[in-house]
Amino acid sequence: MNIFICGEAWGREEEKARAPFVGGSGYELTKMLKEAGIHRADCHLTNVFNLHPPSNDLSFLCGPKDKAIPGYPKLLRGNDKSFHHYTGDYVRADFLPELERLSNELIEVDPNVVVALGNTALWALTAKTTISKLRGCTLLSTHCASGFKVLPTYHPAAILRQWNLRPIAVIDFQKAARESTHPEIIRPIREIWIEPTLEDIYEFHRLYIAGVQLISVDIETSGRHITCLGIGASQSRAIVIPFRDGKRLGRNYWPDAELEREVWSYIRELLGNPSPRKLFQNGLYDIAFLWRAMGIIVRGAAEDTMLLHYSLQPESLKGLGFLGSVYTDEGSWKDMRKFKGTKRDD
Repeated sequence: MNIFICGEAWGREEEKARAPFVGGSGYELTKMLKEAGIHRADCHLTNVFNLHPPSNDLSFLCGPKDKAIPGYPKLLRGNDKSFHHYTGDYVRADFLPELERLSNELIEVDPNVVVALGNTALWALTAKTTISKLRGCTLLSTHCASGFKVLPTYHPAAILRQWNLRPIAVIDFQKAARESTHPEIIRPIREIWIEPTLEDIYEFHRLYIAGVQLISVDIETSGRHITCLGIGASQSRAIVIPFRDGKRLGRNYWPDAELEREVWSYIRELLGNPSPRKLFQNGLYDIAFLWRAMGIIVRGAAEDTMLLHYSLQPESLKGLGFLGSVYTDEGSWKDMRKFKGTKRDD
């Protein structure tokens, strides 16, 4: 089977049947899989823990760090400490056999993609617990059985409590169907020019922008300032023009004011010309900010990825990170940043 679906633990109905996803969560899972074009019978279904924690309270499995399974981080977070049986954040070492059983299942099935339903499955496979940030993005399993392609999404039980998560999970299952055709994580190849000189900017324009019909434009801001501006000449090639030095936050990237004025003069001419047409993500924000901060009038703003997605999926999220997880094979680039200080409103 090419799709391996891993949940959290048995509920009351699963415990009776001694099988995963046979209760209300299982019924909802079946419906979402069908909407995504996946037959449940074509998937291998399992849980991290083939047992039923009393009252579905995962804190029954947890304890202090000195009792924990070696090499695993906390499973529970701050808001989980209200669990009735809370005694610690870490899964106790006496439940290690459950992870070993899960590892053996993965090796035996050898799927092309593992759908991790919820934080517990994400924790078991990757030692991460940020499902809301990582859902929809492919990553490699590093724990349990390493080297498998993992696609996290929300658990059906969470969806039954928070119904607005459902369309997101269906989109993720559609992506899982696409990812099930191959075991590798295939990232798109990009060429991005960073830390350019003025000569680099003119060279990029000559080689890749001159003559194209459409460019993408995106700004990052901090307070009243534009910290950088990105220009995409194609799906695979872009340039990032900085104005604040990322290595020395708060310092100007350009060595003197005259050079920076020349850079802004280039941007003003490019964006003020109706051709090429411009593609934005939430362009109302970028266009207004460019006018307020630099007096630049943008002409030829023709497309907006946020609005285009909203017309297709009005009930789902529309931030750039979400759109990247749905429409591209990129990783979660928001988690790759090595420093903070840049604010962006998608």
